[in-house]
Amino acid sequence: MTAPRDPAPTPTAPGGPRLPVTYPLPTVPLDDAIARQFRLLECTAAHFDGRELFAADVGVVPESGRPRTTARVEAVLADFFGAEDAALVQSAGTGAIRAALDQVTVPGAGPLLIHDAPVYRTTEVTLRGTDTVRVDLNDPAALQRALSTGRFRWAYVQHTRQRLGDAYELGAVLAVCRAAGVRSVVDDNYAVLRVPHCGVELGADASCFSLFKLHGPEGVGVVVGAGDLVGRVRRANYSGGGQVQGHQALDALRALTHVPVMWALQSRVGAEVAERLAAGEVAGVAEVRIANAQDRCLLVRLNAPVARALPEAAARHGAAPYPVGANSRYEIAPLVYRLSGSSLADAPELADWAVRVNPMRAGADLVVNVLRRALADLNARGDLDAHGGLCPPAPAAQTTEADPNTPTAPNTHADPSTPTDQPTPPGGPPCS
Repeated sequence: MTAPRDPAPTPTAPGGPRLPVTYPLPTVPLDDAIARQFRLLECTAAHFDGRELFAADVGVVPESGRPRTTARVEAVLADFFGAEDAALVQSAGTGAIRAALDQVTVPGAGPLLIHDAPVYRTTEVTLRGTDTVRVDLNDPAALQRALSTGRFRWAYVQHTRQRLGDAYELGAVLAVCRAAGVRSVVDDNYAVLRVPHCGVELGADASCFSLFKLHGPEGVGVVVGAGDLVGRVRRANYSGGGQVQGHQALDALRALTHVPVMWALQSRVGAEVAERLAAGEVAGVAEVRIANAQDRCLLVRLNAPVARALPEAAARHGAAPYPVGANSRYEIAPLVYRLSGSSLADAPELADWAVRVNPMRAGADLVVNVLRRALADLNARGDLDAHGGLCPPAPAAQTTEADPNTPTAPNTHADPSTPTDQPTPPGGPPCS
């Protein structure tokens, strides 16, 4: 059910805490991404007259309770993901999760099974007041024991990693839940179309995700899955003011056609950047790993505790200093930013030492150059002088969690006991 985990806690090495061993989710090869794009258009053609793709309606249409265009886009999405139904909702991914869980956490439904990890902050608000039971999904035996009690009717699982060291395989978790008669809702934000199969394709009763994170318009999300659950979501959203109007739905569909190929390229660039940073191209970088910490990104540990200053320094060289929607249509420049809130809740010692880097639409050369120039600026300003300057770490002190779909990448599941995972000396190794 799970990949092997690092059995020991992440040691604190001189010069900063080590990054934990990570277990990145699999990515989609470019040829498969192209096939997905073509498949999406086939589904679109099955539900739209070509002339309807240039027009959209609004309002609570009597026969469907929503705009006709919205209903057609929902049919396309259900078809594409092999699900019984789909409902577009407002408030993006947060709204989709909230809409599904509102129908799951009803009186008499019993406790909701969730992963024993820091909860994504907007989801934490949704779950406030809900009876939840935490189980470590990385531990198959613990999950089996919890399910065997018969207490649960529903489980809620986040597809991407809540803890940096999470290793559970979503499909295996869902299969065990299903065998126990427990239904499931999956937060597929940052994962859908990035990975080979999303939650509903792996047997979940619902996948919830933001279309804003897939280049769609602001505020549009979707719940796709079992007809009974999606139907309840739709009936609860009967107000005209809560509807996703036809032009929003059509805009989301148009944007979605670009995403599979775009994300395959982005994953490829991320793997290249990880290799180059691990090879020592940027002075001041001590360690790098690929992780699904929210979106798929690079975790970059620095030789000095300047992580809080690096985003602003990188912005002066063209990087985005903060996210908008983590792969929204507004985000084209590479992102250099702090670790996510849930990651820092799990590993607060990394706040001063590590940043996350996402190439977005950029190539590897730009990402590497931005980091090099930004760290050089901090060094010139004196921020790094007390910590040994920007002397690059030796190759033996660096590891990377590389993309398993990239043949030239190092082993994705690096053994933490190997020499390449040894702590970096204070201030990094001596300069050559």
